[in-house]
Amino acid sequence: MDETTKQVHVLIDKVRPYLQRDGGDIEIVNVEDGIVYVKMMGACDGCVAIDVTLKQGIETMLLENVPGIIAVVNLD
Repeated sequence: MDETTKQVHVLIDKVRPYLQRDGGDIEIVNVEDGIVYVKMMGACDGCVAIDVTLKQGIETMLLENVPGIIAVVNLD
């Protein structure tokens, strides 16, 4: 696992409890070419607020804290 992927995992693990508290979860599927591919699960899957959570929350956090990350994509 490269350093970028490690950093992504550390940060996702920090937000995971908040998602789980609301009945959801997130799985990192892959980190490739600066894009983090995730799968939203549980209550997050199909939630009307998923775009806000993913883009304004998780993606913003990763862009600000992990050099080289350019986007987060949810795989349905």
